[in-house]
Amino acid sequence: MAKTIISEGKTTNEAIEKGLKELNVSRKMVDIKVLESEDKRSFFSILAPRVVKVEMTLKENTMEKHHEIRPKKEIVLSEEEQEKAKENIDKFLTELKAELPEDTTYSIKTEKNAIYVYLNSPSLGFLIGYRGETLYALQNILTAVAGKGIDNKVRVILDIEGYKAKREKTLEELAEKVAKTVIRTRKPVKLEPMQAYERKIIHTELQGNDKVETNSIGEEPYRRIVISLKK
Repeated sequence: MAKTIISEGKTTNEAIEKGLKELNVSRKMVDIKVLESEDKRSFFSILAPRVVKVEMTLKENTMEKHHEIRPKKEIVLSEEEQEKAKENIDKFLTELKAELPEDTTYSIKTEKNAIYVYLNSPSLGFLIGYRGETLYALQNILTAVAGKGIDNKVRVILDIEGYKAKREKTLEELAEKVAKTVIRTRKPVKLEPMQAYERKIIHTELQGNDKVETNSIGEEPYRRIVISLKK
């Protein structure tokens, strides 16, 4: 039987967001029915607290699919596929390097589960972009390039000037700082929208905390984490 909950809020959107947080799913994974709308208020109830109720029911086949961190099918590349992917990336980066600062260097490391690419130069900040947006876009391009002529799916992990390691440390520190705030104030805190890779860092950092829990709400590219006290 599909799971159904009743969620309340001062507005319809607030009630829906609370329900999504409780179910830990995205909006497209539930059927929503507004039970009490903020628009249907009489003159005599105008001074009463505004409460909107919505009924939210998980769609079929979503009960096991809504977790933020879920196992993925392992990608295993043969030695021939690794070499082909490396050649594809090397050719692309050789051409790209001509358009980058002269001191730019790169290296490619092949493994059976992924191809790791490292770009280095103090002048490559523009290729990282705000919160790594440009870096992830380039990573997607490299993934497409690497897979040319290969039947298997190729996973490319790109890092520029050690950005990801620095970002990971920043996010871990943020997670701990916000967790302390939630424990002190007893109020949940919403973080800014993040990439799935970055949300996973937050989840992992706090999964051993016995006082707070993390849940993801919203839809891409605005999906974000809420840190709250454990019930």
